[in-house]
Amino acid sequence: MRHALHHKKLNRTSEHRKSLIKNMLNSLIKYEQISTTLPKARILKPQIDKIITLGKKDSLANKRNLFSKLQDKINTRKVTNVLSKRYLNRKGGYSRIIKAGFRYGDRAPVAIIELVDRDINAKKIDIKKKTKESKSETAPENTKEIKK
Repeated sequence: MRHALHHKKLNRTSEHRKSLIKNMLNSLIKYEQISTTLPKARILKPQIDKIITLGKKDSLANKRNLFSKLQDKINTRKVTNVLSKRYLNRKGGYSRIIKAGFRYGDRAPVAIIELVDRDINAKKIDIKKKTKESKSETAPENTKEIKK
């Protein structure tokens, strides 16, 4: 009988599972929306809700707990400064899971997990903006000298 088995193992060792969840938490905090398989999203939802609830209580101990769980200073600051202010009046349910069909290769169920009231521009954080100067430096124009 399966008494007192409270978490899914996802066919991984405990170290691999912990690092997978930590990396997915960091990605979800950074981009505020990620696409993954449905079982991983179901494991991630309670974790992100606990992280945001922990960030809402502003104390040094909570910041240290957040850093120990996330291992990233930038995401810890984002949780305490941005997300905690955004969800100040909300008592829970900071994330949602949207089913998105099946993956092409192995027919695994795919889901999108996102933060409620998310910042739409957060998904474009790593995309570098192209300026006129960088275009001219990287792609020189074809100019031919005219001989007279």
